[in-house]
Amino acid sequence: MTSEPQTVEQQPDHYDAFADAYARANENGLFTRWYARPAVLDLLGVVAGRRILDAGCGSGPLLADLKERGAGVTGFDASPAMIRLARQRLGDEADLKVADLTQPLPYEAEAFDDALAVLVLHYLEDWSRPLAELHRVLKPGGRLVVVVNHPLIPPLMYPEVNYFATDPNEEEYDFDGVSATLTIWYRSLSAMSEAFTGAGFRITAISEPPVSPDTPPELLPPSKADPTRFIGFIFFALEAAPS
Repeated sequence: MTSEPQTVEQQPDHYDAFADAYARANENGLFTRWYARPAVLDLLGVVAGRRILDAGCGSGPLLADLKERGAGVTGFDASPAMIRLARQRLGDEADLKVADLTQPLPYEAEAFDDALAVLVLHYLEDWSRPLAELHRVLKPGGRLVVVVNHPLIPPLMYPEVNYFATDPNEEEYDFDGVSATLTIWYRSLSAMSEAFTGAGFRITAISEPPVSPDTPPELLPPSKADPTRFIGFIFFALEAAPS
């Protein structure tokens, strides 16, 4: 007999109550393992010898990918449980901290060549301080890769959400049998662009990629068109202009 999923209501940037379940669910999940991670790595390109910060690193799968490619890796997350899992994965081979992206970051100015904010900014109402801090810790010309829920999701799935407003939407997720309510702050594409440029970034690429060609077919959604392409996340490559 299958037990009912446990339900957890949690602050969106604090995953302690379901960190283990989240990490298990995403280890080989379509949207993380086969969609977000390969697309981020493609946007970054060659990373050997570069120092990279992962903001909201979770259990550290992207840090592990980047370390294998020769990067020096640093990560932080608001969840101590997630950092515990990342330390189990990476040991002493990454600089890992518990830190909050909405607060001043514990790093020197111009400390990193690249930074990532993958599936973290859409949990925040205000992007101004997080983006300003990420700009501060990047070298001039440094790259920031941002991944957030696609702005077209509300018109397609949640028509009651005003596309042109920065509105929160409570959504139910199942992570390996643990149900969690997360609040996603949707905003328009133009609002995203204004936030990036207002923080001193130049947009160098906007990507809506397919999944990895190695994706197991059984994970792909049913589609009469191309199941490898769907509206899920939107990917930005940004360049930090000199302050």
